[in-house]
Amino acid sequence: MYGHHLYHSVERPVCACYPFPMHTNITNRRVVVAMSGGVDSAVAALLLKEQGYDVVGVTMRLFAYDQADSLTSYNKGCCTPQDVDDARRVCQIIGVPHYLMNFEREFQAHVIDYFCMEYARGRTPHPCLACNDKIKFSFLLQRALALDAGYIATGHYARVIHSNDQWHLLKGIDPAKDQSYVLFTLRQQELERTLLPVGAYPKSEIRAIASRAGLPVANKPDSQEICFIQQGDYRSFLAERLRPQPGEIVDSQGSVLGHHQGIERFTVGQRRGLGMASSKPLYVVAVDAGTRRVIVGSANELLQESLWASQVNYPAGAPERPVAVRAKIRYKASEMPATLYPHGCEAVIRFQEPQRAVTPGQAVAFYVGEELLGGGIIEGAWNGALGDPLASAHRAS
Repeated sequence: MYGHHLYHSVERPVCACYPFPMHTNITNRRVVVAMSGGVDSAVAALLLKEQGYDVVGVTMRLFAYDQADSLTSYNKGCCTPQDVDDARRVCQIIGVPHYLMNFEREFQAHVIDYFCMEYARGRTPHPCLACNDKIKFSFLLQRALALDAGYIATGHYARVIHSNDQWHLLKGIDPAKDQSYVLFTLRQQELERTLLPVGAYPKSEIRAIASRAGLPVANKPDSQEICFIQQGDYRSFLAERLRPQPGEIVDSQGSVLGHHQGIERFTVGQRRGLGMASSKPLYVVAVDAGTRRVIVGSANELLQESLWASQVNYPAGAPERPVAVRAKIRYKASEMPATLYPHGCEAVIRFQEPQRAVTPGQAVAFYVGEELLGGGIIEGAWNGALGDPLASAHRAS
């Protein structure tokens, strides 16, 4: 069974552009680079070394090697023994030290347990968000400071600028690789100490830089799957850790259409694998953990004009009034015009056009131009009055 740790967004960090902005309050130029064994973090270390930073490469051991060995043959992931070797070879080539740090306990508690807990609650988690927030930009930063480093760095595609005594988080310039979506938890105290040097380059140039430097990872495929899931089969992973509880599959009127073996097998928007026959296409429109019911409906029932989010963070500070933004509700989703209604650590986002499959547990990020204004965890569709979003949200929950 999974543990008892729930993921909560807390104060976390961010990135840098190239040429790197001066971090005026930090004179220590030692930087710990989180090296996954991929090309992005390898080039991040190379660029920082060329800029005169005192680079220390660190690869984080996130799970036991016997588990990692079983992942290597399938996953284009990270954190396997081969990835550790790749990171070590890169550090040898560019002439910087490399260390392997054990984060198994932290990863289990804050990523894997969170992943399982969210599915048990009928939600669809984003494990990479939890890993960035808790592991890379919390525990690793703490270790870096203990090593007398002034900064940490990763291979994320995002940028930071400094203006009016504030750090602002911007998209990476390559729209196909931008990763600012998963960095909304970062705040000023971490932005100040975090460098993301690859964000100012397109992916093609990052590979070209690696190739010119003779780095063995120049053509290594990008990570494609959740690093701790074998064969990409998250349902089997959950089946080993959760105790399935059967329930009903119903339509929006409550009529029973079928039965299921556990709500953790379903996510909003899902069409395949419902385990029941129907004369018309049906989609999961909601999952009710309290009753263990999976609610299905038509494609039109997936459309929502508004959503509300919790654990909302604004890297450069919260707006004081509603603001026009462009919001995205999934990593690969397009940004859509919307209005953000801030209310402390919660917010309501109302879209100009209805959005498909607003999924509890996933992240919503909102932008003004190139800047990531903030983001939060989707709690569900919004159906309350916008005049008092927080009060209505609590009533809806």
